Amino acid sequence: MHLPPPWRARALPLTLVTIAALALAACSAGAAPPSSPGAVPTTSIAPAATDTPAPETTASPSPAPAFPLTLTDDEGAVVVLPARPERIVSLTPATTEILFAVGAGPRVIATTDFDDYPPEAVPLPDVASFQGVDVEKIVGLEADLVVAGGNSFNSPDAIARLRSLGIPVLVVYAPDVATVLEDIELVAAAAGEGAAGAALASAMRAEIEAIAAAVAAGGGDRPRVFYELDATKEIYGPADGSFIVEMIRLAGGTAITTGSPTVFSIPLETLLTADPEVIVLGDAAYGVTAEQVAARPGWGGMTAVRDGAIRPVDDVVVTRPGPRLVEGLRALALAIDPTAQLPPAPAPSVAP
Repeated sequence: MHLPPPWRARALPLTLVTIAALALAACSAGAAPPSSPGAVPTTSIAPAATDTPAPETTASPSPAPAFPLTLTDDEGAVVVLPARPERIVSLTPATTEILFAVGAGPRVIATTDFDDYPPEAVPLPDVASFQGVDVEKIVGLEADLVVAGGNSFNSPDAIARLRSLGIPVLVVYAPDVATVLEDIELVAAAAGEGAAGAALASAMRAEIEAIAAAVAAGGGDRPRVFYELDATKEIYGPADGSFIVEMIRLAGGTAITTGSPTVFSIPLETLLTADPEVIVLGDAAYGVTAEQVAARPGWGGMTAVRDGAIRPVDDVVVTRPGPRLVEGLRALALAIDPTAQLPPAPAPSVAP
């Protein structure tokens, strides 16, 4: 498989959350891990392979279960929590955001050195990096719940070692939007904030459906969209069936992909043939501008370049599988069509 240059993995959360995780998934058994059965309510978002807006769905949030609590995580492991966790460690930026969003933030005692949101999480002790997980430090902090990323986002060996030492580890992995919402409920339930998690997932589901419906109501053809991940040496974009493809569909576009579920690089000749009508710069935060793209040798023949439809987006909120995903979908829809008439964003709420 071909992944973006290593320097991006150190700086860009997208590489871990979307590129590496999806590539690892595609290189393994060929199917996403099962979502959590029974423990929390589930949701249904239209699959990325179709080109229709997400159907309306309903959810029936259940009250937070009492402890002791048994949950099944996204990798099928049974996680037993004897009491409400009071010392929680989060090993991914997305799960950190979830924990704070559902009101469990005061009980989060450690995160990773690439967590950047919310601000309250940044100064917490770091127990993981792109290089690995500090098991000894987690043990020394007396953690009673660790929330980790699946599909080798965090080291399976580190997860197994933590479990062997008696520390409950809940592993989550969201290859699609539906599982993002399920994981919000799952993580919240594990933290003893099941009601808040169900409410958050339900609100996000409704907003996603409203944005998708508004985009569909606008009519017209869905433009061909290339989401640029990186182009410093090779050109990198979404692989077939990836999370970004689904987000582009929900946002009103037709994604141009690499033609493979495991390869994220795309030759310039292939991109020219696909002829994007919109280029979305996921790498804009790293200094890439529309002017630079338009000046690249060979890019001038693309419709997006001729029409000036090269637009930056905040890649973190578009690709991080957490509470700000709706914000990312809204931003992506406006990057694809700046004239889109979207429903107003709801007023910010404070977790209980």
